Amino acid sequence: MNISAPVTFFIIEGLQEKKMLMFGVFLTIYVVVLCGNGMIIYLVRTDPKLQTPMYFFLHNLSFSDMVYVTVSIPNMLSGLLKKEHIISKSGCMVQMYFFLSMGSTCRAILTVMAFDRYVAICNPLRYTTIMTKQVCILLVFAAWCFGYGMVLPALCLALQRQFCGPNRVEHVLCDHSSVVRLACDDTTVNNYLSLALAMVVLIGTFSLILASYVCIGKAVHGMGQAERMKAFTTCASHLTVVCISYVSATCVYVSYRVATFSPDARMIVAVVYSVLTPSLNPIIYSLRNKELWEALTRALSRCDALPSARKKTLPAAS
Repeated sequence: MNISAPVTFFIIEGLQEKKMLMFGVFLTIYVVVLCGNGMIIYLVRTDPKLQTPMYFFLHNLSFSDMVYVTVSIPNMLSGLLKKEHIISKSGCMVQMYFFLSMGSTCRAILTVMAFDRYVAICNPLRYTTIMTKQVCILLVFAAWCFGYGMVLPALCLALQRQFCGPNRVEHVLCDHSSVVRLACDDTTVNNYLSLALAMVVLIGTFSLILASYVCIGKAVHGMGQAERMKAFTTCASHLTVVCISYVSATCVYVSYRVATFSPDARMIVAVVYSVLTPSLNPIIYSLRNKELWEALTRALSRCDALPSARKKTLPAAS
């Protein structure tokens, strides 16, 4: 390649060994994510007993998880079937933007869910008047705007960089840090801005979640044993998802800031981070939630009732 020629495409170099094994693993993960989160979305949208703010937020979290993995995994799967995984520069920037924005949106929705749990436990008598349908829609809209808006400055700066040299990305997707380091000009501002935005997304949302649970803890401390167990059951799934999400995200950002981490180690950590939470969310919420299991049972009962109902109508129709 001519060093002075502008780069028009990138070559994704991650996961070059045992491609067919990796293809099977990621295809399975992708199907699990789509089926699990799709099931939650279907149940929330069709079951009248799940028409509450908590399940409305869970519905949006499941949808954002599905979009999050769809941004990366299908392109990754297609790359595993080729000798070289090539992506255009514009396609790379689009993937980078949506991957980062969906990750930020998921954290914003987790923050909204923490606020919902705070109101439900600390202000149970005013819950229905506070968490109205309009308020829920506004909170979700703000979460999506936060996710898409926070990433824009980093993307705009990345688009201004000149890429004229190496075009091989040492990652499984168009990761911001891996792509920006290939630029020919100075990327100091990009690095500081991306770090600042990452801290706002991670520390900012985690601080709000932590504040919500501190208030919940104070309220639960004065409750009886039965009320404490009910409050714990209400928050257990959300707390589990928050811990997994933020611990894995912290590991990713630490791996990028520690020079002793090899590119392969960073890549593995990033891959685990990108698929872990979306694939575990449906399992965690389903295992810990009796209402979801009951809704699933009702949905299966409706499916079983359809064939018998059709058989009964056939003689009348003839």
